[in-house]
Amino acid sequence: MPKRILQGVVVSDKQDKTVVVKVERRFTHPLLKKTVRRTKNYHAHDESNAAKIGDVVFIEEGRPLSKLKSWVLVPEASKG
Repeated sequence: MPKRILQGVVVSDKQDKTVVVKVERRFTHPLLKKTVRRTKNYHAHDESNAAKIGDVVFIEEGRPLSKLKSWVLVPEASKG
């Protein structure tokens, strides 16, 4: 199975080698037919501490690295 890749905005970089990324998804409500925005925060591994607050980044799912971290920051070069 291919790994999921999500795009989001860094909302916290206070932890060492970890960033918190806010991912927003939009969908049409089944009954009201109105566009709804839902957000979720993901803890992602940032080996080089490169991402800063406000950066738009891509994260890729991976193996669990800690209790909360199972996503890894995608390097700039491999975004394609």
